[in-house]
Amino acid sequence: MLKELSIRNFAIIDELNLSFKPGLTVITGETGAGKSILLGALDLILGERVDGKSFMKQDAKCVIEGIFDIREYDLKASFEEEDLDYDSELLIRREIVPGGKSRTFINDTPVNLKVLQTICSRLIASHQQFDTLQIQNPSFQLDALDAYAKIKLEVKNYRQIFKRFQAIQKELSALQSNHAEWASDRELWQFQHDEIVSLKPEIGFMELLEQEQARLANAETIQKNLYAAFQALSESEMSISGNIRQVIQNLQQASKHNAGIKDVLGRTVSTLAELEDIAEWCEKEADRTEMDPKRLEEIESRLSLAYRLFKKHNVSADEDLINIKALLEEKLDRIQNPEEALGKLQKELESLNKELNAEGEKIRKSRKAAALRMALEVNNLLIRLQMPNAIFEIDFRPNEHAQGNGLDEVNFLFSANKGVTPQLIKSVASGGEMSRLSLCVQSLVASSIPLPTMIYDEIDSGVSGQVALEMGRILQNLSKNHQVILITHSPQVASFAQEHLFVAKSDQNGITSTKVNVLSKDEHIEAIAMMLSTNPPTKAALANAQELVAEALAV
Repeated sequence: MLKELSIRNFAIIDELNLSFKPGLTVITGETGAGKSILLGALDLILGERVDGKSFMKQDAKCVIEGIFDIREYDLKASFEEEDLDYDSELLIRREIVPGGKSRTFINDTPVNLKVLQTICSRLIASHQQFDTLQIQNPSFQLDALDAYAKIKLEVKNYRQIFKRFQAIQKELSALQSNHAEWASDRELWQFQHDEIVSLKPEIGFMELLEQEQARLANAETIQKNLYAAFQALSESEMSISGNIRQVIQNLQQASKHNAGIKDVLGRTVSTLAELEDIAEWCEKEADRTEMDPKRLEEIESRLSLAYRLFKKHNVSADEDLINIKALLEEKLDRIQNPEEALGKLQKELESLNKELNAEGEKIRKSRKAAALRMALEVNNLLIRLQMPNAIFEIDFRPNEHAQGNGLDEVNFLFSANKGVTPQLIKSVASGGEMSRLSLCVQSLVASSIPLPTMIYDEIDSGVSGQVALEMGRILQNLSKNHQVILITHSPQVASFAQEHLFVAKSDQNGITSTKVNVLSKDEHIEAIAMMLSTNPPTKAALANAQELVAEALAV
């Protein structure tokens, strides 16, 4: 949920700090006062690119900050994937310097726009994402239906199978058409394979080789120091063990007259035993340490080959070489046994095709059931929006073969007038009809997706009166589960606001700037009255505004 938005030196905004609440927030004001500039600033927070003309003062940088409450939206994994610090309160900042270059920060960590867009796509659905034109897009229509049907995981699984199906198709086609060309590569593949085989790679072998190489290369130093340690511990005239034995004798004599010394005596005896064990180990390890130039040469030769193969194949782990070896063996096997390889791929393709069709049938069944429910709900909403003769349908046409999105082509069909057969939306809907239909679909889809904040820019454009009132009710209902922020020119829609922001222009010293005021209850009514009449509003408009607000509160 968006909590705060701070804007400095952006367009005609000098400095602005806004707080947002849950529920429905409407933004109204005179034309040109800067309402859409607020959404433009939010677009930058969401990762829109800078046009380089965003400054009120051309010699100062533009800074836009947004604070979001994200505790309920399961984003911790997304932050970990991007190596970002997670906190229940998210701070996003864009800094734009004169010339158009920008810097982006998430919780004070610099990020690129792709990371910003990834994170923000889970936070806000903006007016650009839910533009009324999108409802004409078949891809959006299918995504909307799937969101309504709540089959995201099923569709994701289907697409993974389809991706594998395409890969096997491509591989099979390549094997069938390029077998002769592949055969010319056989000598290279065989050489690469034999190189890796000669290395005898196993999991963990590099670490063992490097440890053995270090021992053999430094055997003389190791042996010399181990013998020196042994001598110092127990063999020299002034050995550590000899000195400690003398200490033990002294403590034994003293303990006869002071019982408190016995504890220290016991610890000293234990220390002597430990040192004697260490001395014995040093002697044995020194005896075992041998100079073996031949073995060292073998190890270094093997390591040299390993390093060369790592570089050659652009890998860095034992497992990678083992996997490359297996892949080369598979390629060689196909070249040597093309019929068998073709048979395996064809069998795998047939298996994947069956799996794809089985999963596709499940999705088709879920989509068709959801389509009936969704169409019924949309048509009921259209009746509320004064379109009693409108018909909304979802059409399914089976594809000849399984496609990336399923077994069917899905299209939204619409008719606004009685007796007219529903057709593709782009062919029949006017601007006002499109706005109403779009809101109906969006409100149903939005309730099925986990987006905290929904932002609309004049979704009520082209409608008024009772239709606008019903739109307000739909938006109010939507705001029960989402934070909804709406720019509107409709007094009916504005009457449903739980918070009303009024945008105004002011001219000081020849400079135009934008101010935003949070309206009180009385100011809210007065603003609606002005939308209904003039500034200042008439008494009749004030009475009408009070009625609208009272009706909205009663819902």
